[in-house]
Amino acid sequence: MSKLSLNIACWDYDRTRPLMDGRIQPEGIDLHFTCLRPQETFSRQVQLHQFDVSEFSLSYLVFLRSRGAFPYIGIPVFLSRFFRHSCIYVNTKAEIKTPRDLAGKTVGVPWYPMTAAVWMRAFLQHDYGLAPEEMRWVYSEDVFPWTPPPGLNLARLSSDQSLDHMLESGEIAALLTARQPEPFRNGSDQVGRLFPNYRAVEEDYFRRTHLFPIMHTVMIRTEILAKYPWAAASLFRAFDQAKQLCYQDLHEGDALKFALPWLIAEAERTEQIMGKDFWPYGLAANRHVVETLVKYSHEQGLAVRELPIDEIYAA
Repeated sequence: MSKLSLNIACWDYDRTRPLMDGRIQPEGIDLHFTCLRPQETFSRQVQLHQFDVSEFSLSYLVFLRSRGAFPYIGIPVFLSRFFRHSCIYVNTKAEIKTPRDLAGKTVGVPWYPMTAAVWMRAFLQHDYGLAPEEMRWVYSEDVFPWTPPPGLNLARLSSDQSLDHMLESGEIAALLTARQPEPFRNGSDQVGRLFPNYRAVEEDYFRRTHLFPIMHTVMIRTEILAKYPWAAASLFRAFDQAKQLCYQDLHEGDALKFALPWLIAEAERTEQIMGKDFWPYGLAANRHVVETLVKYSHEQGLAVRELPIDEIYAA
């Protein structure tokens, strides 16, 4: 019996590489990989519905499925997770010492509905009492049509404007972004982090909330699942097996798998704080995280309703 042939797009992560190189193969499925940076995958999937299976922004999936017309549903595999306190950058001349100092300021973001920004706005609001409506927002990208909620001050930049340059020059006071701004990488004294001690802040955030923020999930065409309902479980098991190999690599002691001198010490420290399975897949271990993201998406005017998990993920 021939295998189900599916094309898939995702990035080259340590946790996907065993699937890409064939060490792990999903039962009954022949996967054909296209390796793309996440932003390109997301754009192609939103505009073209190009791939049968793909990595996808969790915020975008919630946004689109809350409107009922998106032809994909999630598989609870979480390829990208990230504590984002390190990703709020400020102009050092703007006298911003605490999150509350951003009130009344102009803040940049590449795309307002992006998952990283949802999480950052949420902890600013719920941990520091700073609501999105207290700031002026500018953004530089459009991914899909969206109408901002009433009361939100949000403006699109022109194509010749750069958020990185505006942050360094002081035209914006802060930038919420998934990528380090170029001036910061180059050592500019005009750009710093809102939370210089972000590691301690993020560890405290996890201990208090038990949230390890999910950025990207995996999704599959609903029409494929209608015809092959076993495919989601087969893919889930394969992704989970690939992740287990990744865990083993982090403790490979005779020759370090990754170019980090204290890799094993870092893995051990992470396990002490977050447990052995610190990057869990499946809904049992992640229901709290997914439902929290859904709540944040709705309260920020992105999802039109707080949709239940069974409308986001395949059974």
